[in-house]
Amino acid sequence: MIRLCFKGQVYFTLNSCYIYSILVYLHTFFNKIISMYAVVEIAGQQFKVEKDQKVYVNRLEGKEGSKISFDNILMLDNSGKIVVGDPVVKGASVEAKIVKHLKDDKVIVFKKKRRKGYKVKNGHRQALTQIVVENILEKAAKAKVKAKTETSKSDAPAKKVAAKKPVAKKVAAVKKPAVKKAATKKTVTKK
Repeated sequence: MIRLCFKGQVYFTLNSCYIYSILVYLHTFFNKIISMYAVVEIAGQQFKVEKDQKVYVNRLEGKEGSKISFDNILMLDNSGKIVVGDPVVKGASVEAKIVKHLKDDKVIVFKKKRRKGYKVKNGHRQALTQIVVENILEKAAKAKVKAKTETSKSDAPAKKVAAKKPVAKKVAAVKKPAVKKAATKKTVTKK
């Protein structure tokens, strides 16, 4: 127990459990590491991702171990510097690696209508992909790539674009009404 006194007068006392919690709070507050994160849209869902984070997303095309890049970055935070996209942040991307393809736990879908004898039971396992975020890139990385492509385009001679030839429209064939055949009468023989 600690007592804070001034001129012989006790202002407040603290138990050891309160002191420990205050020290833990101060330690986490001052030693907080501010890292870069992004809000990215992957397979129709939005995820908040950081570097070296494992994320389970809906099944993606690609083999295990292959690298993929996502360009739909909705928001980026780099050590307190926040960039919000309109609707996406141009030039930013998230690079990830596919760890494995797997299935989620089984979900039971049970339908019932009371007093009608109607019961249907189905099961479903969602196909998932586990990815690891390897890198979050801002505009600078894409700007270098664009600059290289622009210089290579300016060095190449200009290509002449051939004029498009007008396409003749096909005339639809005139349909003739179907000719009806006369029905043949069946002869009945008597015995």
